[in-house]
Amino acid sequence: MRSCAATVLLGASVAVAQAPSPPAPQTPSLRTQSTVVLVPALVRTGDGKLVFTLTAGDFRLTDDGVEQKLTLDQDTGSEPLALVVAVETGGAGARRLSSYAHLGAEIAAVVGEVPHRVAVVGFDSAPSLLLGFTANLDGVGDALRDLSPGDKGAAILDGLEFSAALLRSQPPSYRRAILLISETLDRGSETALEEALHAIGDTNTSIYALAFSSGKSEAAHYGSKELPIQPGGLGHENPNPNPPHGCMGKDPDPDATRNKAVQAYDCLTQLVPPLALAKMAAIAAVDGLQRNVPETVARLTGGEYLHFENSRSLVTGLIAISNHIPNRYVLSFQPQSPRSGFHALELRLKDYPGLRVTARSGYWADSEPAASPLP
Repeated sequence: MRSCAATVLLGASVAVAQAPSPPAPQTPSLRTQSTVVLVPALVRTGDGKLVFTLTAGDFRLTDDGVEQKLTLDQDTGSEPLALVVAVETGGAGARRLSSYAHLGAEIAAVVGEVPHRVAVVGFDSAPSLLLGFTANLDGVGDALRDLSPGDKGAAILDGLEFSAALLRSQPPSYRRAILLISETLDRGSETALEEALHAIGDTNTSIYALAFSSGKSEAAHYGSKELPIQPGGLGHENPNPNPPHGCMGKDPDPDATRNKAVQAYDCLTQLVPPLALAKMAAIAAVDGLQRNVPETVARLTGGEYLHFENSRSLVTGLIAISNHIPNRYVLSFQPQSPRSGFHALELRLKDYPGLRVTARSGYWADSEPAASPLP
């Protein structure tokens, strides 16, 4: 496989097939009638060694349970890159700013040798632009060295939404990526969970996340109590429904190693595919945003999630990301049965049970607006 640093920051990239691009909407989305969805995939052996020799025929991809015809893109290494480095400066992140002061060289390695524009965003209880898009990576290093402590907030979802909005202003020929450095738990975002899921899933942005642990005692419960839920959205549905005479009406076998959450997912599978898989994936994604935002957004967009404890492990994580970027397979498909809403993706290898695949797990699609009638 060709080793190019630009190959993979493609996560949720979208290409409109053979048609002039309309002016970018305020919230761009995957257009289900004419899109090619790109799916980066990292393949490793059980002991972590990278695998380079697979073909498109070695993979099997399903979109809401429906198998898709895959194409392997051989050379995507020359496209320019727009990257936002989003750093938590508030909350627990305020005590770690010294760890970010000398990351200029590692950021340059992540960017690679392609035309690029990099911006820096800091966020506490609210996000702010610390450095506008620039090709000067020394300036990026300076911005990270000069970070100032923020307030007690850690509005990760707001920071991601702000960063994604910045990327939308970049030329359409640029691939988009966010490098997120934060704790795992959101504290104080105004962005609703379903809005975040939509924003993360419908832009051509990969999210690479490096995170440190939040307070263990509150992590399990904070999200469901404090994060905003969009009225009428998934958050208002009980993920463990219990109708009086429905699937959840009877308790699971007490001798079985099951619980209400597993039973709820079993009940959802009684819906007609592909809606059952999409609903399950959306519920799981919202639940993940409540528990560990960086890990969930990285998984959804086909990026990468790594945990760090100190400056050394942070640098090690960035080096790992820069090494993995040029060695991912970039697979693409055109959805066979376009449908607006959240889609569940699953990528597997057909004949290599000993290998591990890391790829994006979902995307959000909006239908094309109906054509205006002729006069």
